[in-house]
Amino acid sequence: METATLSVEVITLPVSNVDRALRFYVDQVGFALDVDYSPNNTFRVVQLTPPGSSCSIQIGIGLNDAPIGSLRGLYLVVTGIDAARRFLLERGVEVGEIRHKTPSGAWDGGFAPGLDPARGDYASFARFSDPDGNGWMLQERGYRRT
Repeated sequence: METATLSVEVITLPVSNVDRALRFYVDQVGFALDVDYSPNNTFRVVQLTPPGSSCSIQIGIGLNDAPIGSLRGLYLVVTGIDAARRFLLERGVEVGEIRHKTPSGAWDGGFAPGLDPARGDYASFARFSDPDGNGWMLQERGYRRT
């Protein structure tokens, strides 16, 4: 039996104001604008891609019927969570404090403040939301001490 290659390429975010969301994701979070297409007043698609990502987001008019701000658990994986958090804070994004899984060896759903002491993959997190309340999580993977 042949196996299929499946890849997530685009996630559509429900937003109330396309221009406000566009400014947030480009000017504050640093996404690249790929497409801004509007053939009429009832349809507009804006596609944005995080730096280094193969998956984009789309915002717009007439794209889906999900409640505004209803998406949660969107992850931006970064190699240095403290630097990524600082980058966003400097651009006016409200980012929560960094926290890490505890106990790290046998994680049971608990968290402690600050960076994971071992800087382990998938162990440190920080939350933020877009202006409509769609929830994002920074997660550290691939940190290397220099």
